Amino acid sequence: MVDPRGMRFTAAVSTVVLAIVLLTGSGWLLLGQTVVFAIGAAAGVRYAPYALVFRRLIRPRLAPPDVMEDATPPRFAQLVGVVFGVVGVIGFLSGASALGLVVTGLAFAAAFLNAAFEVCLGCHMYVFFRSVTVKGARG
Repeated sequence: MVDPRGMRFTAAVSTVVLAIVLLTGSGWLLLGQTVVFAIGAAAGVRYAPYALVFRRLIRPRLAPPDVMEDATPPRFAQLVGVVFGVVGVIGFLSGASALGLVVTGLAFAAAFLNAAFEVCLGCHMYVFFRSVTVKGARG
């Protein structure tokens, strides 16, 4: 279970990093962000670097959360971020900067929606895919 405020904080930091990538075209910075996504996907969102900052520096100053959320959908969202990040890094570092810009722009939009409006596109994808696989297993 995770504090949803932490997920919004990590999305906000990712939004800033991805905006810098869009402004600079830095494949190396996108690689760093992709590593952050990969840690969240592999170890769990609680152990992602931005989540650790939230948990150690910000959460102690806040009231307890009203609700905790299942960590599985955000973890899947981190995996989606890894896929977009890898494609973007390949684009930037191979000279196909248009590809890098497009996929980074999509990742930026997803992170912004989560940070600003608490709409996690990767989480919604997880729920959708899970419902499709559960229905497929039954039928």
